[in-house]
Amino acid sequence: MKNIAILGSTGSIGRNTLDVIEQLGDDFNVYGIAARTQIERLAQQVVDHNPRLLALADESDVGEIRSLIGDNKVEIITGEKALTKIAQDPEVDVVVNALVGAIGLKATLAALEAGKTVALANKESIVMAGPLVMVAAANNDGLLIPIDSEHSAVLQCFRGENPGQVNKLILTASGGPFRDTPKEKFPYITPEQALEHPNWDMGPKITIDSASMMNKGLEVIEAHYLFNLQPERIQVVIHPQSVIHSMVEFVDGSIKAQLSLPDMRIPIQYSLTYPDRISAQFVANDLVEIGSLQFEAPDLQRFPCLKLAYDALDAGIGYPTVLNAANEVAVEAFLSRNVTFDRIPVLIEKTLQNYKPPALFDLDAVLKADRWGREWAYSLIK
Repeated sequence: MKNIAILGSTGSIGRNTLDVIEQLGDDFNVYGIAARTQIERLAQQVVDHNPRLLALADESDVGEIRSLIGDNKVEIITGEKALTKIAQDPEVDVVVNALVGAIGLKATLAALEAGKTVALANKESIVMAGPLVMVAAANNDGLLIPIDSEHSAVLQCFRGENPGQVNKLILTASGGPFRDTPKEKFPYITPEQALEHPNWDMGPKITIDSASMMNKGLEVIEAHYLFNLQPERIQVVIHPQSVIHSMVEFVDGSIKAQLSLPDMRIPIQYSLTYPDRISAQFVANDLVEIGSLQFEAPDLQRFPCLKLAYDALDAGIGYPTVLNAANEVAVEAFLSRNVTFDRIPVLIEKTLQNYKPPALFDLDAVLKADRWGREWAYSLIK
């Protein structure tokens, strides 16, 4: 039996992970869950899945949780170290990091340092501290399995191949809800419009990132560290159908692709069962119904966030951390209607332009860069 800990259990990835575990049967057990919002949903997850550990962000929520779960004997832990405690618990085999934002970094490092398998949906961990995360995995026999459909696809295409014979990675992007929207209309885009993704059901932060194409930029940075390829060998193409999740081109011109309908349960299940494959009852691919597949180049004039991600990666240590921090602030400001959609890349670019990287890039430097990026972006908004 594999004991699974799910960090961010009430979000989209967390809920889908619980659904997958339920369908996988008795060989997979929900050992621990963690969340900071949606207390009623979290309580229902405790009742339904009977985890041994529950981590809460706010101690003041303990009373409400206890009243909702009745006589359930789950151990509740709170405070700053609650996430890392679950991530390093000796009984946990796989840590699913489905947290959104920079908060997921310490949990990722803690799990890898404990030699756990980390099923990673928290791309910010690698964007902020890619070198540190990869070293933590290598030095402690930890295993990092990406949940992002694009990186899961690349991992699957790499199986059985010689990495030295890879020419480039091709990451696909849906193009989001504004793929065909003229740039002059971007200042008038509302949060409600940006949250209407054509293919995927995701949380608000990731959905806005998809609309601005920053999500794909963050995935380029993540792919650079996960698969040890230079940025110029990572290509992004627009693929509106979201059926091909990524491709790998080899030196002989051959291309391998991973295809499936846009359902996050597929890469989630692969991350839990890796390196094996287990029958999934929710899969119903029909290539005839899909019909045709379309590809086009991304428009960097209308979606400059993608170029900013490449620029941050080229600029070196610290810059991807600041990019991520400024983007989180800009997205929050857009959702709160404090900035317009077209100002998101402007805020990020101005923040990057004023950053001075440190000589030493350790965890303390990562956290300082993250804090600086947020403070500078906030000052620009004010």
